[in-house]
Amino acid sequence: MSEALPRVGALQSLPALERSDLLADPVAAALKSWEHIERVAVVEIDPDLADTAAMSEAYSLPLTTGANCVVVAGRRGGEERVAACVVRADTRADVNSLVKRTLDVRKASFLAMDRAVEESGMEYGGITPVGLPESWRLLVDSAVLDLPVAIIGSGVRRSKLLLRGSDLAHLPRAEVVDRLGL
Repeated sequence: MSEALPRVGALQSLPALERSDLLADPVAAALKSWEHIERVAVVEIDPDLADTAAMSEAYSLPLTTGANCVVVAGRRGGEERVAACVVRADTRADVNSLVKRTLDVRKASFLAMDRAVEESGMEYGGITPVGLPESWRLLVDSAVLDLPVAIIGSGVRRSKLLLRGSDLAHLPRAEVVDRLGL
């Protein structure tokens, strides 16, 4: 018996794999083998409203329902270390302190947009923690796990994924980090 799909407000959701055309290829591939796929829904949105604040306003959603994914990089001993950081939409990733310490780098900064897009196979503004490159670490703020329904990117700007915040801890390579979001 499959579990009920998450729902937020009036967003029309469907099982994620029923609309794989609304997912970036790496996201669809990752979801196909994920144990929690039965609890993941996708919603189609206006791609001009993909940014969190615009989407929240247009669809009357509180910022507390969203989770953002940012990609950060730093170097240590000539080795580049990249991580995707997932924080609640009403916070921002603590890049200059906690992320830097977690990656064990002298300086952490956002990965250049063109690199993030090329390496992830996802669109800018749609990068999501699902289906990331295996070489990237995945840091998830523990506060995200408390979201009954988290709205995250789908890899493309024209849709969003809906899933339980707690399920993000079960993504491959997920590392739950306290106070990652400020």
